[in-house]
Amino acid sequence: MNKLRLQGGFTLIELMIAVAILAIVMGIAIPSYTQWVIESGRADGKAQLFETAQNLERCFTRYSTYDSDQCNVGDGDAIESEKGKYQVTVDAEPTRFELTAAPQGGQADDDECASLILDSTGARRISDDATGDVEDCW
Repeated sequence: MNKLRLQGGFTLIELMIAVAILAIVMGIAIPSYTQWVIESGRADGKAQLFETAQNLERCFTRYSTYDSDQCNVGDGDAIESEKGKYQVTVDAEPTRFELTAAPQGGQADDDECASLILDSTGARRISDDATGDVEDCW
């Protein structure tokens, strides 16, 4: 009598197919996730830019100048954003200012927007070495 034996487990071919499928999925998922993390990190830089601009506007309202020694906004040092993804530098003159948020750490991989720039007129820009569009970055 011939009895059929049932074998458990996977064959090598089945295992290789599963590994190939996993590699394809990971090849798509990881870069997409990384890009999403970078894009969401821009909110940290924008928030710090707007907070710093608001502080400078308060200074101007109170002292009629953006660069008053009474205000202590920036004081020549970079201002680190809340989550540490950006450092904001302040270039203030009596009647104008320009704020630049430079990416730090893993956020420095953001070639699309690079640095975010906000000035006293409310104009929003990105650094010259960025590859993206202002509308996409802001």
